[in-house]
Amino acid sequence: MVWGVDGSLLSLGHLDPQTSQLDISATVQRSILDSLIFQKADGSFVPWLATDWTISDDSTEYTFTLREDVTFHDGEPFNAEAVKANFDRIVDPATDSAQAASMLGGEFYAGTDVVDDHTVRVRFTQPYAPFLHAASTAQLGFFSPAVLDESVDTLKAGGPDVSVGTGPFVLTDYTPDQEIVYTRNDDYTWAPEGLEAPAFETLRVQILPEASVRAGVINSGEADLVSEVPPNLVSTINEGVTVESIEYPGLPYSLYLNEKYGVFADQKVRQAFSRAIDIDAAVEEIYFGEFPRAWSILGPTTPGYDASLEGSWPFDEKVANQLLDEAGWTTRDADGIRTKDGVRLSARWIAWTPIPDDRAALANAIQSDLAKVGFELVREALEPGAYNEQYGPKTFDLTDWGFSGVDADLLRSHLHTDGFQNASQVNDPALDALLEQGMSTSDAEARAKITTELQQWNAEHVAIVPLYVPSSITAIGERLQGVTFDLYGRPLFFGASVK
Repeated sequence: MVWGVDGSLLSLGHLDPQTSQLDISATVQRSILDSLIFQKADGSFVPWLATDWTISDDSTEYTFTLREDVTFHDGEPFNAEAVKANFDRIVDPATDSAQAASMLGGEFYAGTDVVDDHTVRVRFTQPYAPFLHAASTAQLGFFSPAVLDESVDTLKAGGPDVSVGTGPFVLTDYTPDQEIVYTRNDDYTWAPEGLEAPAFETLRVQILPEASVRAGVINSGEADLVSEVPPNLVSTINEGVTVESIEYPGLPYSLYLNEKYGVFADQKVRQAFSRAIDIDAAVEEIYFGEFPRAWSILGPTTPGYDASLEGSWPFDEKVANQLLDEAGWTTRDADGIRTKDGVRLSARWIAWTPIPDDRAALANAIQSDLAKVGFELVREALEPGAYNEQYGPKTFDLTDWGFSGVDADLLRSHLHTDGFQNASQVNDPALDALLEQGMSTSDAEARAKITTELQQWNAEHVAIVPLYVPSSITAIGERLQGVTFDLYGRPLFFGASVK
């Protein structure tokens, strides 16, 4: 089976989902990495490497009973010691994990106890409600303890004999920027409850950064599956090829306004910025109606989404101008850019390369709309190294990304004072307390209320400007049967076969 993916950043040390926060890392390495439990499409959890689990009354301890018949690809046994080794490695500061460490509770992770060979207890210093979902992801999947002992420094680069898990496939060959080859693990008998091992022998992942090339190989039959089909190419996919579009849960593609650096320190300027952009028109034109315009910092498929925000902050050039006047940006220079005390109203947008054509077009539309109200937006396309030089010390006005996630706790990493993705540099003790309360309560109604408050807070504060809700658009050839998708829209191959 041949699967075409973008994967252009995998060779930059992103073959370890425990350290990488790129979706593509978890997407391709799911084939080798199993999890304690499996989350079904309806959101419920079923056994996987764990046969059973219990949660303490105060939600600070999760105890898992493990299967006794599981082995890693190198023959090492999967047991409680392996769980502890992986979890402790994730939170070790030397690992430099961000997303996985946050999903494991971050500073609230208290440790993993080996109760016996096949019983493990994970402890937190306070209640941690999102842990079951986290425990079902590839980010908290398991590498062989032997690899963690002997090859941990090469896990990010990955490859045969390094990327060793318990999954239905074994990584047997890797040519960076070209291809990853996974071969069926014939000893695999521990698929998630109700599912079966894949029925085909080889999974060949081709690295194809050009979207037009991915569309071409699915149309020609050279690939059986391609991911990340852009909206403008959906109409070019051949009849007989199935196109699946699944909206990503989590934080939509958004702009993050740095309120501690420049002009965005003023809330009125942030509010004016959001109202000056005709998001509806740009998204409709650029994404051919495939992606909806976003209204909230959570997408509609995310539990707790606040639908009341829809239509609450539409494009309004008059309101934007009024807000900028109230903020004191009342004069204009020869270029039509607003000024105050001799300083131009200008913001610098740093963007990580490579930049897809659609996002470049969207950026152009945003710059054009802002110029009409006298707001200059300068965009810098930066290579990863140069981007990180500015992202680290936060010497920029705004940046951009989307971030998928099923649990609203992902907002903690973006809005908490200590959040590893707090690009807006929000520092609000009351908001921190609300985010911490959200992660610590297991009461669904209470969590939903907190999630609504967080979305309403951003709608007023405007730390983040959501633009559109992307979908995972996947094209499936006629030979491939039985492929399913997880809640993120990533393909799963349990029970899949190739004619």
